[in-house]
Amino acid sequence: MSHLASIGNDLEIAARFLREGGVVAMPTETVYGLAANAFNERAVAKIFEAKQRPTFDPLIVHIDKYSRLSEIAASIPEEYQPLMERFWPGPLTLIFEKTARVSDLVTSGLPTVAVRMPAHPIARQLIVQADVPLAAPSANLFGRTSPTTAAHVADQLADRIDYILDAGPCDVGVESTILRFSEGRFEILRPGGVTQEDLRDCVNLPIIQHDVTNNTDTKINAPGQLKEHYSPQTPLIIAEGIITLESGRRIGLLRFSSESYPDVESFERVITLSETGNLLEATSRFFAAIHELDKLDLDLIVATPFPNHGLGIALNDRLQRAAHRFV
Repeated sequence: MSHLASIGNDLEIAARFLREGGVVAMPTETVYGLAANAFNERAVAKIFEAKQRPTFDPLIVHIDKYSRLSEIAASIPEEYQPLMERFWPGPLTLIFEKTARVSDLVTSGLPTVAVRMPAHPIARQLIVQADVPLAAPSANLFGRTSPTTAAHVADQLADRIDYILDAGPCDVGVESTILRFSEGRFEILRPGGVTQEDLRDCVNLPIIQHDVTNNTDTKINAPGQLKEHYSPQTPLIIAEGIITLESGRRIGLLRFSSESYPDVESFERVITLSETGNLLEATSRFFAAIHELDKLDLDLIVATPFPNHGLGIALNDRLQRAAHRFV
């Protein structure tokens, strides 16, 4: 693609590109997604090409209403009903047995498909106007930091896609939780915008949390399970405590709260995600802060971990995978 994608808020332009087999960046409440017609295999292939994403990493399919689910899911486990009633639309992705209409490219050859109904009204309006379910991973180059603004998308993909539908910053700021029901229990395959505590308030069956970062099993059975992901170009390390900084190096600090790392005088730039230690506020700013630090030509980014509960579990997951290649 030789042109630069326009950034705008014209739903009809975006929907027309999708109907014609193009790829469009769309806003959701979690992060910006790179969307294509989920039933058009050539269009879906453009997602993998634009992102430089390996085809062994499956995609999430987005729907606007429950009636579309039967086009994608061969059956709907009754155990999902209370979850769909409470968290759809919202940042929860569920794993279903797929129908024949869903190509093996979308699911990377798996017999199952990941589906969610986004809460962002613009995303759902786009699906309505395109009149097809949309396959959409995050709108960034593979392995890089997820985008939470249209500008983040343009920085990485403007010359690779057809259009960027701009609806301002994302509210949640971290990807959806991916949940699977199997053998009488729920498995969180990727922590995200719906917490384990939220899920336990909704269902009485056992819920287990997979730790991708410490998992030695290389099999991928859902989107977002790679150990190395979400990485900035600048090396990033996680600081469990105060560290000694090397003289002459330009180092940035990403800290959860003002209390999580008090010794800040030696850093080139310090970003505090929440002065009061609010996990919701920190989550909404997390990826944008990494993007900001990554543009400062730093030698290193030092990041503090988050409390390991609620949304902090999802944030620690993203942080560990962003830092994995540099530790």
